Amino acid sequence: MADGLTIAAISTPPGRGALAVVRVSGPDAALMATRLGLPGDEARVARHATLRHPATDEPVDDVVAVRFTGPASYTGEDMLEISCHGGSLAPQLVLEAVCAAGARPAEPGEFTRRAFLNGKMDLMQAEATLDLIEARSAAMHRAALFQLDRGLSRRVEELREELLGLQALIAYDVDFPEEDDGPVPAARIDEAASRLVSGVSRMLELAPEGELLRDGALTVIAGRPNAGKSSVFNALLGYERAIVTEEPGTTRDAIEALISVDGYPFRLVDTAGLREDAGRIEGMGIEVARGYLQRADLVLLCVEADRMPGSDEAGFVRELLADDVSRVVILRTKADVCQEEVSGRVSRPVPELAVSALTGDGLPEVRAVMLARVYAGIRGDEETPVVTRARHIECLSRARADVAAFQSARKRGLPAEIAGTHIQDATLALEDLLGAVSTEDVLDRVFSAFCVGK
Repeated sequence: MADGLTIAAISTPPGRGALAVVRVSGPDAALMATRLGLPGDEARVARHATLRHPATDEPVDDVVAVRFTGPASYTGEDMLEISCHGGSLAPQLVLEAVCAAGARPAEPGEFTRRAFLNGKMDLMQAEATLDLIEARSAAMHRAALFQLDRGLSRRVEELREELLGLQALIAYDVDFPEEDDGPVPAARIDEAASRLVSGVSRMLELAPEGELLRDGALTVIAGRPNAGKSSVFNALLGYERAIVTEEPGTTRDAIEALISVDGYPFRLVDTAGLREDAGRIEGMGIEVARGYLQRADLVLLCVEADRMPGSDEAGFVRELLADDVSRVVILRTKADVCQEEVSGRVSRPVPELAVSALTGDGLPEVRAVMLARVYAGIRGDEETPVVTRARHIECLSRARADVAAFQSARKRGLPAEIAGTHIQDATLALEDLLGAVSTEDVLDRVFSAFCVGK
């Protein structure tokens, strides 16, 4: 019988469909094929056959089977991929037959975990695989593909090589203490450390935008009741999701939808109108709106084009600007029905855009400002390595802090062998990012987010 190292899972989503794929990986994959009545002689050749249950020899399904021999496979092990009929029953019966042949059910992410452990990919590539599966925007899809092709990994490895080079300079300096200034000029070591801090900092600068690619930038449409918020929401969304009436206070709760602007994701939220004299139910909606506003990456404040912003709106903007000037854009709504647009900026750094949800005038400008305010750093540069995960940020931040600590230690005149320990720690942080020294709990955290069968 099998030794328990061979795993199997349905790799396609459940539900009605023409085909499904059952994946098998491990040292007994070829043996599984034989027990199931499948041809197992030639690798990478698709074979049509009738899959039979190993215990009863009853036919289970007509399938197409392909063998892969390790290490030339996704996991680096011998593999068998079985394409069977789709639906809810046929794939499950095939999987049960495979398990009856000696395989065990795979755990979430176990196929990709084996690929990582067998050196087929580094840890960031494994995470990119999940990002590619879960991508909900063209920009996230592009970033995941670039990362899967080791775009981000190569940049991290370059930084790691620079750290190793700096360690070599420090070691040489320690080995020849009798030299007046050491064999390596101090300026050369300081310049190398400064380059490293700058290199890591550049990656971290884009990290907030990279994280937003995963779930979308939270973009909250706010303003007084009947200011045209729901109309703008529907216009940006492209269809009517929010109820639009002339009666103030129609929106009692937040309505959320994911939109794509030039391939970049935004979580668009229509909120209850902000006013002081709201009733109890409407007031609850306003509290929900304020919760969204506190977390918002971008706020579109709607003010009708035929009036000046009121003191309440000006105070609202000043409150938000105290946090970040780039978070607010004022939309002068209902521009199509206003006889005369009344200008008047709430605050000079805040852009004002005239917009008509009915005619569509101003909407392209709104979308352009949304992109510029949220994704300016990564937009239009497909070769920029984008950090997309909190784990990446944590490792890079550790590396930068350790190099900065090395610089501080040198300024304080500490011996090179003591200051150099910070560079060793920085190197370990980058190796942890690549997965070279990752512990089991880190791997468990990464791969537990995967679906079964990947």
